[in-house]
Amino acid sequence: MLKFIKTALVAGLLLATTHAIGETTTDVPLQLKGKLTQGALLLGKTAPTAKVELNGDAVTVTPEGHFVIGFARKAELEQQLTVTLKGATRTQTLQLSEREYNIERVDGVPQRTVTPDPEQVKRTKREAAKVWKARQTKSQRNDFLTPLVKPAEGRISGYYGSQRILNGEPRNPHYGEDIAAPTGTPVKAPWSGVVTLAEPDLFYSGGTIIIDHGYRVNTTYLHLNSVDVSVGDTIEQGDVIGTIGATGRATGPHLDWRVNWGNERLDPSLLPALYQQPLALD
Repeated sequence: MLKFIKTALVAGLLLATTHAIGETTTDVPLQLKGKLTQGALLLGKTAPTAKVELNGDAVTVTPEGHFVIGFARKAELEQQLTVTLKGATRTQTLQLSEREYNIERVDGVPQRTVTPDPEQVKRTKREAAKVWKARQTKSQRNDFLTPLVKPAEGRISGYYGSQRILNGEPRNPHYGEDIAAPTGTPVKAPWSGVVTLAEPDLFYSGGTIIIDHGYRVNTTYLHLNSVDVSVGDTIEQGDVIGTIGATGRATGPHLDWRVNWGNERLDPSLLPALYQQPLALD
């Protein structure tokens, strides 16, 4: 029978619930920071030798015991996080809050505006494959552990999760945060990292940069007027990587910046919560 023992953990960890299996009584420490909601990125801390799984999928742990996980825009509200250490297993149910997103319905849009021509479709497929590849890096950098800086100054003009339905046809949701500012406004790296994509003219996103921050965390910067870095460059936090523009399919100058954990598209506005007080776990 499972026995639940609460013990004070060292190194500033939260009180952790230990699940004993048979005669095993090893403590299984677990700390999480962030916001338990759809679209969120969470930082975790456990023992360096622990094995971590999210819904049965392995999560890589740093040599210091840190790990990171993320949840999609419409992620299931109940997630299972499992931490195993020296034969003892702790299963933590993460109950996410459901979010409501702004859905805009627009009818009477000319069909040529809604549906790109075949040549455009071919081009966008090639570019999407290049972007996908740039996000597959699995480096052991841990830049995301440092509190981030804002990538640009300006008015927030677009929000993660919003979506348009044109002539009854749902379009892709918006997966970034838009910062409106004049063309030429500097764009800074919120974390240190390595550039994995630097393209001056993609069809939809125009000038585009992707930066790897380690352990499947990467950030993207769209509609840039100038791209001032190259693939392979190591970027320090706060470095200028480009300037705001209106390239690609944009109606005005702004930065659309995004954050991914692997292929999960997350909400940049939730990132500051990563460095606040730890979550209280049952």
